[in-house]
Amino acid sequence: MRNTIKKAIIPGIMLAVMLATGSLMASEKTINNNGDTAIVIASFGTTVPSAVTAIMNIVDQTKVAYPNTEVRVTFTSNIIRSIWNERQTDAQKWLNDGIPKEILYVKNIISTIGDLQEDGYRNIIVQPTHMFYMEQSQDLKSYVDGLASIQTTKDKWSPFDKLVMGRPALGMPGDRYDYHTDMADAVATLAKDAELAKKEDAMLVYMGHGNEHWSTGIYAETQKKMREVYPEISTFIGVVEGMPGIDDFLSHLQYAKTKKIILKPFMIVAGDHATNDMAGPGANSWLSILTKEGYDVHPVLKGLGSNDAFANLFVKHIKDTADEHGIILH
Repeated sequence: MRNTIKKAIIPGIMLAVMLATGSLMASEKTINNNGDTAIVIASFGTTVPSAVTAIMNIVDQTKVAYPNTEVRVTFTSNIIRSIWNERQTDAQKWLNDGIPKEILYVKNIISTIGDLQEDGYRNIIVQPTHMFYMEQSQDLKSYVDGLASIQTTKDKWSPFDKLVMGRPALGMPGDRYDYHTDMADAVATLAKDAELAKKEDAMLVYMGHGNEHWSTGIYAETQKKMREVYPEISTFIGVVEGMPGIDDFLSHLQYAKTKKIILKPFMIVAGDHATNDMAGPGANSWLSILTKEGYDVHPVLKGLGSNDAFANLFVKHIKDTADEHGIILH
């Protein structure tokens, strides 16, 4: 019992000590930008070096849109950060291989925001690059809201003026922004995928990440929207975790008028899931399963973050968040 109490209390004390410098004061006035505003691109992350470019493309697109605003990156996955932490022991190798320093030394959201506060940034927008508001986004919002809720005895000790979070690519629940609009905007950025499928006379099959603990119809809704916008293409969207898995739509493929498939990740990066679960040599990969069923499958190992139009969805969401909270970006 005593050990249990210690485990519960010690992390709370550590967090309190880290954050005891202040709180977010809920002023609704427009902030005068004097170099005190920053953006945090919060990605799930990846351990696959070739997939890093998709994340950095989002970072770069943000920097192009706001060249005079500080932009930093964080990974929300503890496991992925731990792997990059281990790779730091051979740092020069990874840097020589083209891995950006901000990825090799990536930090968690608390440390990233703490560094910005220490560097004098008082207005921070955290922009998740998650596909939809599920487990990772909820946890991230809990961190952001927790840090933003700290109240100090005197206003002058407040560490932030505003600390807020944007919404994922396909939106989030709530009545502030219609996720149907966000979904439609995302579908519009996939025109080149549809063009490729049409050119190859192929179906378009996407693999999303999904989640075993959360059930949403966002993938089915997006699939429906894809078919409305690109009616000449038979589009299917499944997930590697949860539903709909490949077994849930495999029998439906037979109704398409083609045996060719363009197989792509419906994820920000073409990371471990894409290289193994989607297009790997194993018997349980989607590539292997579909090939065994007699389909001519062409995998495209390119994450959605590499698509400039898709990457700019997050830039738009950053602007929406800044406008909503009276934060000026340059």
